[in-house]
Amino acid sequence: MTIYALSTGPGISGIAVIRISGEEASKVLTLLTSKPLPKPRVAALRKINKINTSELIDEGIILWFPGPESYTGEDMAEIQVHGSKAVVDALHKSISKIENCRLAEPGEFTKLAFQNGKINLLKAESVADLISSETEIQRQQAIKIMNGKSANRFNFLREKLLKILAHVEAKIDFPDEDLPKDILNEIKKSSDEVLKNLEKILDDQKVGEKIREGFKIAILGPTNAGKSSLLNHLSNRDVAIVSEIAGTTRDVIETHLNIDGYPVIVSDTAGIRESKDEIEKKGIKLSLNRAEEADLKLIVVEAKNLNFTDVLKGLLDENAILVINKLDLLKKDIDPEIKKINHVLISIKDNLNIDALILKIKNSLKNKFITSEDILITRERHRQHLEQCLNHLKNFNQKKEIEDFDKAAEDLRLATRHLGMIVGKVDVEEILGSIFNDFCIGK
Repeated sequence: MTIYALSTGPGISGIAVIRISGEEASKVLTLLTSKPLPKPRVAALRKINKINTSELIDEGIILWFPGPESYTGEDMAEIQVHGSKAVVDALHKSISKIENCRLAEPGEFTKLAFQNGKINLLKAESVADLISSETEIQRQQAIKIMNGKSANRFNFLREKLLKILAHVEAKIDFPDEDLPKDILNEIKKSSDEVLKNLEKILDDQKVGEKIREGFKIAILGPTNAGKSSLLNHLSNRDVAIVSEIAGTTRDVIETHLNIDGYPVIVSDTAGIRESKDEIEKKGIKLSLNRAEEADLKLIVVEAKNLNFTDVLKGLLDENAILVINKLDLLKKDIDPEIKKINHVLISIKDNLNIDALILKIKNSLKNKFITSEDILITRERHRQHLEQCLNHLKNFNQKKEIEDFDKAAEDLRLATRHLGMIVGKVDVEEILGSIFNDFCIGK
C-alpha cells in the first residue's frame, strides 16, 4: 500500500509539501505530471494536473527518492505546491483515485522508517519531540537523542549483557566443564559495571521527562492572597478569574509558559483554608495533591497577614519560594524568622518586584536542569524498562552467586530484552501504536 499526506502545517502558507511513500510513488508522479521521473534527489519544476484530465492543479517542485535511499526506506516522493487548502485538497483527491493509495495515519512515515531499519525507536521518538518542541532546551534534548547519544549507550550496555549471557549459556550447555576463572571474573566485572551504569542513568531526578513535559510550578496559599492574579501576570493574559470573593478558584487551572527557554506548567490552585463547602474542600485537596507533584511551589501570602497555618508551614521546604504579595499594604518590617525563608516581597497590583520573583524562578529552573548534559531518559517508557532491567540484573547476580545458572540465565535474558525494547531491538509491536499516534499526520 502506498501512503500520502500533507507534511507541512495545515492552513494558508507559502508552500505545502505532500509526501508519498510506497510502490506506487513513481506511478503517482507520472500520472500527476505526465512526464518521466526526475533524477533522484534533484528538484524539478513540473505542472501538476488532475488524474485523467489536463486540468492544471498547480505548478510546483517534484523530488524523487528511490528506495532504499529514502526517509522511509521505500520509494518516496515529495511534491511542493502553493500552500492553499484548495490546491492541497485537489492534489489529495487526485492521488486517492490511484489504486492502492491511501491517506497516511499519524506518524506512519516515521513508523515505516523504523520498521525498515532506517532509524531506531529512540530516534523515532526524538523526531516527534523535535516537532513538538516549544523551547530551546526541548529542542536541544531532542537533537541529542536524534544524534544517537542514548541509543549508543543502551546498545553498548545491551552488548555487554549479551556477552555475559553467552558465557552463562555455555556453562548450562556444558555443565561438566568448568568455566575458566578469568571468564567467571569477567562475568562478575561486566554485570557489576552494567548495574552501576543503570543506577547512574536512573539517578537523574527525572530531568529528561521534566524537559520534555514541562517543569511543574504550583501556586499555593490562602484565599484572596493573589494567586490567580500572579498566574495571569506570569502568563500576560487572563487565564484565571480574579475576584475579591474568597474561594473563587475551586479547581486547578494550568497554563504552559516558556521562562528563559525552559518549559514550565504553572498551576493556580484553590485557596487553602478551613471550609464546610464540599466542592471547595475537594478543590483544596487537589491543591495539596498538586503541591506534592510540583517541582517548585510558590506559596503566596498577604503582607498584612503572615500568620501561617500548619498546612502552609509544611509546604515551605527547599522546593518552595515564599511570595509575600500586597507589599503596598505592609506597614512594618517583616518578622526576622520569615526573612530566613527563601522569600520575595512583591505587589502584583503595583507591578513591584515581579522581576525579582521571575529571577528566583529562573535560578531554580537552572539548578534543576544543571545535569541535563548527562540525561538519557526522556520518557516514562524508557524509565520503566531500565528499572525492570536493573531488577532482573540484581536477581541474576544473586542466583549467579549460588551458581543457579539456569534461573540466572532467564533473568539475564529478561534484562537484555528490556534494554532492547528501549531502542527497538526486539519485537515491540505492542508499543508502536502508542508511540506513533503522538505524531502529526505527514511525519
